[in-house]
Amino acid sequence: MMEDQQVQTKEECAVESRERVPIIRVKNLYKIYKVGANKVYALNGVDFTMYKGEFCAIVGPSGSGKSTLLNMLAGLEKPSKGEIVIAGKHMERMNENQLVGFRRDNVGFIFQSYNLLQTLNAVENVALPLSFRGVPRKIRNEKAKKYLKLVGLEKQMKHMANEMSGGQQQRVGIARALVVKPKIIFADEPTGNLDSKTTMEVLALMRRIVQEQNQTLVMVTHDNHLATYADRQFHIVDGKIFKIEEQRKP
Repeated sequence: MMEDQQVQTKEECAVESRERVPIIRVKNLYKIYKVGANKVYALNGVDFTMYKGEFCAIVGPSGSGKSTLLNMLAGLEKPSKGEIVIAGKHMERMNENQLVGFRRDNVGFIFQSYNLLQTLNAVENVALPLSFRGVPRKIRNEKAKKYLKLVGLEKQMKHMANEMSGGQQQRVGIARALVVKPKIIFADEPTGNLDSKTTMEVLALMRRIVQEQNQTLVMVTHDNHLATYADRQFHIVDGKIFKIEEQRKP
């Protein structure tokens, strides 16, 4: 009898491990701007759920609302109406100080323009977010080296930003986003300044890291082809999600 119970428990655990755990829930989200006497709906009633360990792409043309949506998710802009629940926390209820703390503790960012400090080498750039958390220099440098190795830059650790290619700089940016072990990584057009070959390499790297590190990555892009690297694509036009596509696994 006891053995049967143990087997059942193991089976239940296996089922539970396969279940998708929500990390981002958006409900009835609006962002309305006033332009003179008119109202402009940058987001017009958006609903979706994203899950832990998922690579999601928000894809749409210029002016579709995708960057506004990313800013909402990152707590950089307040919604006019609706709910944004990330890792169990209601973003729309937080004040500015709470949002700053939440981003510091839970979020990593990858930027189109890399945003590396030119006066620091690769290790120092990656270690920078840890210094804001008060992590001692030796420990933060060790962690920075670990993540630079993860993104394939073990030979460029002492290189300054201007000594690296665009693709290498973006890999530094990815390592910097990962070093704080964030619950979510937001990437805004992360390959916009890269050539097509380097773009494919960086996207493949991001997808691999999501799978290996069980990270949640939300990428904004205008390019439908690049969006196919994601597990799911959230297509947005005129402030509304009109289609969600799931990438078929090979």
